Order: sequence, then C-alpha cells, then structure tokens
Amino acid sequence: MANVSMKDKNIILGVSGGIAAYKSVEILRRLIQAGAGVRVIMTQSAQWFVGALTFEALSGQPVFKDMFSDDHEASIRHIDWAQAADGVIIAPATANTIGKLAHGIADDPLSTFMLAVTAPILICPSMNSHMFASNAVQRNLDTLRSDGYFVMDPGSGELACGTTGPGRLPEPDVIVDRFLSCLAPNDLAGTKIVVTAGPTIEPIDPVRFISNPSSGKMGYALARAAAQRGADVVLVTGPTHLPDPAEVSIIRIQTTNEMAEAVFREFETADVIIKAAAVSDYGPQESADHKIKKGQTEWVLPLKQNQDILRALGSQKTHQVLVGFAAETRDLERNATQKLAEKNLNIIVGNVVGSPDSGFASDTNTVTFFFADGTKEILPSMDKEAVAHILLDRVVEKALPSTSN
Repeated sequence: MANVSMKDKNIILGVSGGIAAYKSVEILRRLIQAGAGVRVIMTQSAQWFVGALTFEALSGQPVFKDMFSDDHEASIRHIDWAQAADGVIIAPATANTIGKLAHGIADDPLSTFMLAVTAPILICPSMNSHMFASNAVQRNLDTLRSDGYFVMDPGSGELACGTTGPGRLPEPDVIVDRFLSCLAPNDLAGTKIVVTAGPTIEPIDPVRFISNPSSGKMGYALARAAAQRGADVVLVTGPTHLPDPAEVSIIRIQTTNEMAEAVFREFETADVIIKAAAVSDYGPQESADHKIKKGQTEWVLPLKQNQDILRALGSQKTHQVLVGFAAETRDLERNATQKLAEKNLNIIVGNVVGSPDSGFASDTNTVTFFFADGTKEILPSMDKEAVAHILLDRVVEKALPSTSN
C-alpha cells in the first residue's frame, strides 16, 4: 500500500510568531489523532501568542524553544530531530521565518533545525495581504519552491489587521490534508481521475424525493487520496454534508440525469473513472410542480428506470480504466462479478451493507476487490481513507501499468 498514513510518523511542527499561531494547536491535535508522533519547535515571537506549555501538554513532548537552555541535549537537538523527522510543517510561516529559510540564516531553534532537514517540508505562509504580495516575500517563496519546499497558498478573507485579501492561514484540516500530499507518492501525476460520490435524488414534488442513505464518504475519500497522489481529480457529487477535498474540482448534482451529463462531459479526457456514487436506479415518471396534497389512503407512484451510467461508460470506454462499486445485502461475489462482466469494468469493489462497520455513513468499510482477470482480493475492515489508497494502488498496478515504476 502507498505509504500515506500518518501512523507512527515523526512529524515536526514549526510555529512562528503570527496571530494565526492559535491554529497550530489544532494542527497538532489533528496530527496526533491521525497517529503521528509530533514534536514542536517555536520561535521566540511565537511564544507571545501561544504558550509552549500548551504544545507540551498535547504532544507529550518537550518544546524546542531555546538553542542554549540548561538542557544538555539542546545543543544537538536540532540535528537529532532533523534526522528523525519524516516530515515538517511550518504553520504559521511568517515573512521573517520565510526570509530566513530562503537565505540560509540559522539564528534560532527553528531556522537552525531547518538547515539539517532532509524530509518533506510544507510551508504555510500567514501574514498581512500587502506583506504577502511584496516582492521580497514572493521572491523568497519562489526560492523555497525551487529548493524543493512545498508552499501552500494562503486563504483569503478578513485578516486580524483589518485588511481583506490573501494571507489567512488555511484551516487545520486543509493543512493536514495537503501535508499528506507531501508524503504521498506522486504516482498519479498526469492522470485525470473522475470520481462520483454520494446519493442522487429523484424529485416526486417540490418537498418529496426518492433517494438513499449514502453519505458520500467513500467517494470523497477516493477523491482526496487521488489528489494527494498527484492526480487531476474531478469529483461529481450528489448532496452531502462533507467538506470539499483540497485540490479537487467539484461538480455538484442532484439527479441521476445530472450526474450522467457531468460524467459524460468529463469522460473523453479522463484516464480513470471511479463510480462510487449510490445512484437512484428508478425515479418518478413525472415530477409534480406543486406539493401533492394528502388525499386517498393509498397512493401508487409510477416509476421509470433511470439511465445506467456505469453500463453506458463501459460500452463506450476506449483507453479509460473503469471502476465500479457493488453494495449488496447478499450473494456478494455472484452479484459483483456479474456486474463486472456485464458493464465491462476493470475493477469492482463489493461490500455487504447493513453492518455498523461497513457501507453507508460508516467511517470504515469491509470490501472485496474483484478484477477483470478473474482474481479477487479480500480486505479486512479498515477506514475508508485506507481502502481508497489500496484501490488506487490496484488501479496503478493492474490497470495503469505504464504509470507504475
């Protein structure tokens, strides 16, 4: 499996002196929740905004904040921590810290440590909009990029200084997601992947519709994982309550017909299509313009069959890799392999819905991959992010051999 998990990683979080330093506490918490071991380095200015004790309490590790403390290990700590680091995040990264890193200045624990780091580094600038746009800061950021640093674009909005524009530190979950991209293999670079997610809804009238309980979590996990691995990702999604994955183009739809139109628009230029959406197979023959009032005790609703998007894609595909999902309540292998053959798929992901740890709304999934060559792979129950990466591994290994190296 592609090694994109935070579990057991040694991560260094650098905190420099900006008002956004309070967000660094949440970044630390999210990294720890993901299974990483995190140690924090603070500049002297950062300590005016957030106390070192907060980071020490959450990380369970001493904070490196003084090159020449009474601690006899402090004099070599910057080397030891650099050698052990699997990745580094600097958030917030102020103009001063960015300037030091761009010019190799080493006059505090953070800048000295950074000269010894060989692991991937994510820089998260945060400052006043005019400072961010200045020639000096932009020149320094270009230098860091050319030196191999990953530089995250700041968010835009109202800043603490009262100005409005770019310079906001992105939200912690976005930073952690982007950091995973720094650690992930870039094995899907140059590949366009279309993912469908969530339910579709078929309106009966303006207040009623036919749908299903899909949360969209599996499709969103796939879109996020593919983007982390360098793919150009388009996510076609029905209604969900999930946050948008970073670095992903989003197309929002409601009905099955709308999903079909969006997918077919992207189909010709796609390399991989992963149909993880729970599409409504049937919809009302007619949708009323106004609310249908309660009347008779029984009401027969005539239905019509919706277009089978997956079958249509399978009949038209040329170079594309096509992956489907089969959510079943029984006879998983028989139903999944039949769907695999009938719809001309490369891979189908089958799972039995109904248990708390698999299927709709769950954070985990228990799935079996069935491949066009007749083989299958049974996975234990795991979180949907892990399932997504394993599925992408198999797409690379079995269906996109030219991208594996």
